[in-house]
Formats: sequence, C-alpha cells, structure tokens
Amino acid sequence: MKKETQKLTKLDPRITEFQDSLRKKYAENNKKAKKGQIDFVGSSLMEIFPIEKMQRDHDLGLNKIIYNRGVRATTTADLLQHIDTLIFDLVPSKIFINIGSNDVGFNVPEKIFLENYDNILKRIKEKLPDSKVFVMAYYPMSGTGTDFDDRSNSDLQKANEKVRQLAEENGYQFINVNEGLADSEGHLRSDLTFDGVHMLPAGFEIVLKNLMPYLT
Repeated sequence: MKKETQKLTKLDPRITEFQDSLRKKYAENNKKAKKGQIDFVGSSLMEIFPIEKMQRDHDLGLNKIIYNRGVRATTTADLLQHIDTLIFDLVPSKIFINIGSNDVGFNVPEKIFLENYDNILKRIKEKLPDSKVFVMAYYPMSGTGTDFDDRSNSDLQKANEKVRQLAEENGYQFINVNEGLADSEGHLRSDLTFDGVHMLPAGFEIVLKNLMPYLT
C-alpha cells in the first residue's frame, strides 16, 4: 500500500527528506516529553499551527502540555506507518487529528483513504482505550486563486461527511472548529491565508478559540 500511495502523491524528494528529518526530531523529543498530555497530529495545516508557542505565550488555563506532531504532505498511509512516533510514544490523554486533505488532493482512492483513517482510529482505540480522540473537520479553502487546484471545498465537505461517520462508528467525537474562518460564500477568508489553503497566525487564533471547549 505504501508503494501505491507514494506513486499517487509524487512527492518531491526534498519533501520526503524534510518529513524524515522532522519525524526524527519528534522521536527524540518524545523521549523527553511528559506522558498523558495533548497531541495534535496531522499534515501541514497541523504542522504550521503554532499551538505550542500559543500555549507558551498565553495562559490557556490548561493543566496539560500540548505537543504538535504535524508533518507536511502527510497522508493517512503516512500517519499509519509512523503512528508510534506521531501518537503512541506520547501516550496522550487527548488526541486532535486533522488528516486526509492530502489524500483528497493526491487522488488517493476513497476506499484506501477511508480504510486508512478507520485503521488509525481502531489502532488508537486498541492501544490507548482511555484517550479522548477528536476528529477535526477540514478547514475551508479559498474559492479561486490558489495553487491547490487538486482539491476544492466541495471535495473537502464530502470527505468531512465520510470522516464524521468513521469517528462516530469508532466512538469518537467529530468536531468542527471552523466558525469565523469562512466568508459569506463559504470560502477561507483572504485575510487569514497566504496561499488560499494554509492559514496565517490570525486564522489559527480563531481555531484555538473554537478549540478551547475541547482542550479544557
């Protein structure tokens, strides 16, 4: 399956090299990390979420540490392959997952995408039965003028419904923390993004505000 996914994603070798180096750094950091904390895991939109800095700079009123284990260009297959480093080594008590938008963009067959996501949730249930898992809705993207013509808001909305079903079937909560990100047409606000998909810190400030009921 990994060979097929690699063919589908056609990742630049420089990206895979960066992914490997980032996961290696995470693996080292995991050795010093406190167990039973909060884990943010996903692809680039999770990686660039400055949640660790936000927790350092602001009093979020939490009694747990947030660790960000996002990796750019990650698919569900990649997360499955590296699930120890990205999730299990931390033994988190809460897990926030935002994964799958690259599966949509890289044209991974829906059957494979959903099977992978289901396997991720089932493995967490088996290994960390007491952990709370929050399956996050995909963020909106701009309607036009992006470099990401391999996906659309319509594609992401359809994927959201499938992922919502998986979360419910596995006994986990599907959450949508996107309120305030979209304009009147449902597209990502232009003032919150630098490329039509990835958000500026102002966008993540909105997401954090919406996330607080689930973090506390």
